[in-house]
Amino acid sequence: MKVQILSENRTSRPECLAEHGLSVYVEAGGRKLLFDAGASDLYRHNAGKMGVDLGRIDAVVISHGHYDHTGGVPSFCEVNRNARIYIHEKSFAATYGLEDGKPEEEPCSIRWTSEQRARIDGRLILTGEPVWLTEDIAVSGTIPVTEDDAAPEVFYQKAEDGTLIPDPMEHEQFLAVRLRDEAGESRGVFLFSGCSHKGVIPCIRYAKTLFPGERISGLLAGMHLYNASAELRSSILEQVAFEGLDYVLPVHCTGIYAICELRQLLGERCILAGAGDTYSF
Repeated sequence: MKVQILSENRTSRPECLAEHGLSVYVEAGGRKLLFDAGASDLYRHNAGKMGVDLGRIDAVVISHGHYDHTGGVPSFCEVNRNARIYIHEKSFAATYGLEDGKPEEEPCSIRWTSEQRARIDGRLILTGEPVWLTEDIAVSGTIPVTEDDAAPEVFYQKAEDGTLIPDPMEHEQFLAVRLRDEAGESRGVFLFSGCSHKGVIPCIRYAKTLFPGERISGLLAGMHLYNASAELRSSILEQVAFEGLDYVLPVHCTGIYAICELRQLLGERCILAGAGDTYSF
């Protein structure tokens, strides 16, 4: 499997640009996939520098309905006329983060114009339940959680009377890819999670139910721990470390403290990835 990071919060490549967003190109099982499309069309600049032909992508998987993962979708549809876009059916409500206890003025949800949405609509595959792109590639649909799962941060939607209600983040989903060796045997399952708003551990747990009896071998994820308390951050990262993954790539909203702590826990199995980087797993 080949993984190229087209958009991310940081870069060490002078020819590439960075933004608060995430977009990842994946080649696996004979398919060419785009996981998220960043906050803007910046990913197109980086794709050109990295030799990624966006016109040849087979499918797009959107992790959730926030602007920093969907902003580049309209421009993608200009350069690719065929790829279907897998997005959760509940991704289109206006959602808000809090700033000093008050909702932010601008929503953090999808910011497509009505004209852009009209042009995109025919390309969308609305998910809810798991969708299998191939026998080895799955889009999770809604990620189940338990009462014990603590969300790293709560987002809100506005009710009809203007009051704020917590967004249950039902629109979040992950991409899972089964890796195979030369004999066709499974080498484990690699997960891609945009922000893990429902928690990265529920993602891992649900992936195990989609691929019963198989180990989770790799994870590329925004874990949304930059605002988490030190206690919650350490608890989550210790659970990630306990999974014994071969590779973990903490990206985007994970936060520098969490990335450093994860590196201490995992050593070189924690890969410090940024825009412009390419990996093979």
